[in-house]
Order: sequence, then C-alpha cells, then structure tokens
Amino acid sequence: MEKDFSALDSALDTMGVDGFLIDAASTDSDQLYLSGFDAPDAFTTLYADGVHLLVSSLEYGRAKKESDAETVARKVDYDYYEKIAEHGQKEAENRVLAEFIADHGVESVAVPERFPVGTADGLRDVGVTVSPENTAVITGIRATKADEEIEHVRVAQKANEAAMHAAEDLLSSATVEDGLLYHDGEVLTSERVKEEIEVTLLRHGAALDETIVACGSAAADPHDRGSGPLSADEAIIIDIFPRDKASKYHADMTRTFVKGEPSDEIRARYDLTHEAFDAALDAVEPGATGEEIHDAVCDVYENAGYETLRSDASTETGFIHSTGHGVGLDVHELPKISPDGGELKSGHVITIEPGLYDPDVGGVRIEDLVVVTEDGYENLTDYPIELVLD
Repeated sequence: MEKDFSALDSALDTMGVDGFLIDAASTDSDQLYLSGFDAPDAFTTLYADGVHLLVSSLEYGRAKKESDAETVARKVDYDYYEKIAEHGQKEAENRVLAEFIADHGVESVAVPERFPVGTADGLRDVGVTVSPENTAVITGIRATKADEEIEHVRVAQKANEAAMHAAEDLLSSATVEDGLLYHDGEVLTSERVKEEIEVTLLRHGAALDETIVACGSAAADPHDRGSGPLSADEAIIIDIFPRDKASKYHADMTRTFVKGEPSDEIRARYDLTHEAFDAALDAVEPGATGEEIHDAVCDVYENAGYETLRSDASTETGFIHSTGHGVGLDVHELPKISPDGGELKSGHVITIEPGLYDPDVGGVRIEDLVVVTEDGYENLTDYPIELVLD
C-alpha cells in the first residue's frame, strides 16, 4: 500500500530537523503504520528520505521480507556486543542507535511526544538533537484511509456482525424465570455472552481483549464491561470492537437489546437515540466537522429535555460522551466526532454512537461504523437496529 508522508516531510521541515524516529513495538500503531512491520518487541524506525529500520538479529530476515523499509540494519552491524563489553548494555544501545542515525546523514530527529525518555537522553548524551513532535502528525496521516485500509475495516466489521449475531441468538433463545434470563438450564450471564462473542470472532479471524455486555444499571456507565446475570425487561448494551488478526485493523458496533418487555421509559429513550443517530448520519459528509455532527445529536437530546455535556458539563446522566471517533489500527483514533472535532475528509472511518444513560433506568446506545466518501458516507455496518427480541 502506497502511503503519503508529505505531511510528515512538512512537519520535519517546519521543525528544522533531519528525520523522525520511533522506538517502540508494533503495538504502537504509528510504529506499525510507518514501518509496515509487525514485531512484538521494540525496534527502531527512522524516517529520513525513506523508511529505515534497526532491528535485532532475530527479526532481521522477516523485516527485510515484510516491512515497508528501504533499508534494514541489525544491531550487530554496529559492533553491538563489543560495545556492550566496553560500555555496558544501555550505553551500547545508545551508541549503536546514534551510528545508525548518522549512517543516514541525520544529526537531529523529531520523536513522538510519548517516546522513551531513556532513549532520548541517551541519544542527546552522544550528540544527537532530539525534539518532541507535538502535532501527532503520523496519527493524523493514519486518519485518512486508503481503499485497502477501508477493506481491512470492512472485513473486521463482518466478523463483528457475526459475533453480534451470535450474542443476539443467545439472548433470543433464552427463557425467563423470576426476572432472569436462562439458557440451557443455566442463568445467562454477561460472561457467557462475552464467551460466545470471543469464540465467534476467533472463527472469523478476529479477536479482542474485552467487550461490553452490560445490563440494567451497569449499562448506565458507558464503559462498564458488565458482569453477572442478565435480566429480562431491561436494556442490555452489547458493544463489540474487534481487531482483524491478519490486517490489525479494527471495527466497532453497538446494539441495545431487551429480552422481554421494555418499560415505556426505555422504549422512549431508545426511539430518541435512534432519532439522534439518524440526525448524526444525515450530517456526515466531507467538509462537515466532528463538532457539527456532535451538535446534531445534542440538539435532538436537549430538545427532548435531556442533559448533554454541552448543556451541562458536569452532568452524570443523559448524553455523557462524544458522538464518535475514528477507527483503524486503533479502535479510538482521529478524527474526533466531538465538541473539538475537526473537518471530515473522504477516507475518514468513523463511528456514530449516541446514547442515553441513567442508573435508575439503564443505558441505551446505537453505534454504526461509516466511511466518509466524496459525496457523503458509506455505512460499513449491515446489521439491523431493533430493541425488543422475541
């Protein structure tokens, strides 16, 4: 996949430095994106007239085959073990890194704000100028997805939908006894539904570390993962945000279900949230801002008499989070669909996820995943929106 690093070039020119340096494992999404290399241990990527990697001997062969780098070097190429014997391991690493940087004509580097302080100080000790780059330029570059990346998200979303279907099937097939849901003669719990979600995702090439299956008052906290027995007649929020194991790209989707008969209050809040959801989608187009889309949701809720963080920054009930966020190598990334959200561009992949929360009632949330297109948006989510399960 061809990547456009012109914004990074401009940032380096503005800072007056020779290159950009990342020292991290590929769990850092900026590292994975810049290097094109997936490795569990920290390695170094230098951007200076191209991408250059410094890796361990263990990763050398794979980095040459799999990464996006123009050059790949090993620590042993810079007499690493001899330097350890003479200077100790940490100083040896700093000296090797400094020589690697110098080999590419670099005397000064910009680094991410979250950069190992020991590495920065070590480089400075051997004469390399290190300056933090505070605009998160690579994160910004990642926000606009190429067609290949959008396809990765689409694949992850298909796995997501299979997992949501499995969770919904469990709820639908449950029986009700004394106000609780039962499945195969046992109380149906949040943990049991999560297990079904995780197993289904694995079968579809995706995985996650955690998910949300929250019922009743637990669902009134947007990030409560949920635990214990699931109740009839109460709203159950299921929020699944898996990562495709092959591409490393995420998806994200939320549905709210009731097994049984929802109260009039839950139904009214759900219908209003669906209205807010539609209003947000209607506002999505290139050139619109995340703030404008968020305002569309707040307008719906506030006109109906509910608090939002826009109307009351200290409220603990009502609409108490942003309307959405970017999705890609991170499940939460740019752009923001929030009061400080900037202009949307074609290729931005974002969530739309309004919700209402109150411990006395529970929580409701609806979330789809869409990509901004040249003339509006394409919804990457193909899953029904319905509250009551048979």
